[in-house]
Amino acid sequence: MIETTPQNVSVVISGIANPAPLGLCAFGMTTVLLNVHNAGFFEMNSMILAMGIFYGGTAQVIAGILEAKKNNTFGLTAFTSYGFFWLSLVALIVMPKLGWAAAPTEEAMATYLLMWGIFTLFLFFGTLKQNRATQFVFGSLTLLFFSLAAGDFTGNPAIKHIAGFEGIICGASAVYAGMAGVLNEIYGRKVLPTG
Repeated sequence: MIETTPQNVSVVISGIANPAPLGLCAFGMTTVLLNVHNAGFFEMNSMILAMGIFYGGTAQVIAGILEAKKNNTFGLTAFTSYGFFWLSLVALIVMPKLGWAAAPTEEAMATYLLMWGIFTLFLFFGTLKQNRATQFVFGSLTLLFFSLAAGDFTGNPAIKHIAGFEGIICGASAVYAGMAGVLNEIYGRKVLPTG
């Protein structure tokens, strides 16, 4: 943005808005909706898939790219990766229905989820230098991925059902952290504490 001073000298104001609240809310809301399904409240449907493509997927990738402009490697890695997690998850569900590829087996899905759990565990260690809200999001997400992987490895639907409830908590914590970022910035004080 360029402002003109009374002496007609242009001053360039640098800076970029904080993209973390967008990334956290996109991740959190999509995670809640998928895990309401995992908990058994409704079937997999186009609402979840659309959220996965457009909010959980695309919005997080945008947030990650903006984090790169802020020189935040953690934010770039996390938001961009989880954005593409959502896009790949939707592809795993939709591609077999379109006849483009075979549906993944339970073992394949378990391996996919296990890899994301390991990745998230490493990112969790990165949150130990950040606030408690971020630590909770990544800690609960690590638990969620490992629980969902265990459900697929064992073929036990009860594990995935329980993981769904844990996933609702995980997603809600991300929405909380995102809204804390927005409201704390607007009010210039800690309206929602993050620890």
